[in-house]
Parts: sequence; C-alpha cells; structure tokens
Amino acid sequence: MQYFEGLAQALHFGRAAAAMGVTQPALSAQIAEMESQLGLQLFERGGGRVRLTEEALALKPRIERILAEVQDLESFARRERKVLEGRFRLGVIPTIAPYLLPELLPRLKQGFPDLQLEIREAVTGALLEETNNGRLDGMIAADPVAEPQLSYRPLFDDPFHLAVPEAEAERIAPPVAQESMALERLMLLEDGHCMRGQALAICGMVKPITMESFGATSLTTLLQMVSHGMGVTLIPEMARKAASLLPGVRILPFAAPAPSRTISLAWRKTNPRQADFAALCEIVKEANRAII
Repeated sequence: MQYFEGLAQALHFGRAAAAMGVTQPALSAQIAEMESQLGLQLFERGGGRVRLTEEALALKPRIERILAEVQDLESFARRERKVLEGRFRLGVIPTIAPYLLPELLPRLKQGFPDLQLEIREAVTGALLEETNNGRLDGMIAADPVAEPQLSYRPLFDDPFHLAVPEAEAERIAPPVAQESMALERLMLLEDGHCMRGQALAICGMVKPITMESFGATSLTTLLQMVSHGMGVTLIPEMARKAASLLPGVRILPFAAPAPSRTISLAWRKTNPRQADFAALCEIVKEANRAII
C-alpha cells in the first residue's frame, strides 16, 4: 500500500522508486504483486506515462485512510510523555493564517522548544483531505469541518465586519444591516474559500453584483481593491486591526446580532496525540485573545 501511494502521487516509476529509497524493479514487482493479489489492474503504463485506473482511483482514499491509521498506531507505540514535542504538521486556511500565526508561532516556540512545527496553508477542502489521509496531523478552519473520520473542537467565534472605501463610509451608515444595498458591491474570494460561502449567506436577500465574474485569492488583495474604491468586502475580527491600517479603508460593524464564523481545530479520531491537541487548543485561544 505504501508503494501504491508513492506511485499514485509521483505517477512515474523512477521518481516514485527514488522517493521511497528502492530500485525501480523492486517497486514494479511490488505493484505487480498487489495487482495479482487484488485481481485488478491498478496502473496504466505506456508512452513513458503512468495513469491510475478507475479501480485504483476508487481504492486510493481507502488505502490512504488505512496507512494514516497505521501511522497513528506507530506514533502511539513511539509516543513520549512530553506535550507538543517532535514533528507536528498543522494546516491553516488562508483567511486565518496571516492573522493568527504571528501570535501563535512565537508562543509555540517559547513554550515548546522541542516542537518541529510544519505549516500548510490551503483551502478547507484540501486540508480536510490531507488530514483524513494522514499528511497533516490537524487543521484550523472555520466551521463546518464535520467529517466522520475527524474529531473537532470549537475554539472561538470570529465576528465579521464590512470593509468599505473611506470616501463611501459616511453614506453607508453603521451599523450595517445584512439587507443593506452596500452589499451589492461585495467582492468575494474565489470558489473553494469557505469565506465565500459565508459572505453569500450573510448577504441575505442582497445579491452581490460587483464581482460576479472575478474573485481574489486573499483578503489582502480584496482590501487593496476596497482601498481603491472598487467595492466592499467582508473581513473577520482577527483581520480588523491589520485592515484598519490600510489607507482609504474604513471598517464598519454589522447590526446586532453580528454575523460571525466559528473557528475549530480538527484531527483524525485515531490520532493518539490527544494531549497535543488539547494544549494546542488553549494556545490558539490565547493567541486569538492577543489579536483582538
């Protein structure tokens, strides 16, 4: 299964063999043995290229989950008593990472000097897949993050605000109602970002028309567009201080009850590092309090 996973990622026998520290004939023999045992062809070979068959594509997520559980079992057998020690791979979504990490990373470095932290920034769907298949130990994202294979713990609520051009702030009387016509000029993140869906939900009966055909990949880009009068955008509380420093941008509150998102930490249920996740939850909460 490890050879299968390596070849499925590399899609090249030579590169997969080199990455796994075996010879190409040895890798080929193991794949052939697996195909023989299953009675299935898993890879199409030809023209110097390798492709997964439909059967292999169906097996791939199951194999990844099995290998992740084996990895969790091995981690449990090797575990030591110290909390947050050794390698830890953490995923964070892009609308959280730039604001939380400057406060979180120094706290982790000071409190847990033996922690070897690896950060992966990606959209929620990618982090869910990588946490499920064992390439990440845990992930920080906005709800919903419910998955059958994952445990998750809510950390804090993150209220939303509206960033508007300075020249338009007086005309958009705060607090902003979710039915305000100002939201017609709401600029959105690209598909795949959970905040896009949250923004559309907040708009209620108002349909954003400013950016129907375009989207940005980061809040930073959206805020630059706001500063040049191109529209308005939604920002979470954790980004408010940074956004308010930009020239030409005014941050307005929403009318009560203000819309918000819930930030959670998620990890595989089979992962034995429960004490690490409990400690990380508290440190993330502490870092967020420092931001706001």
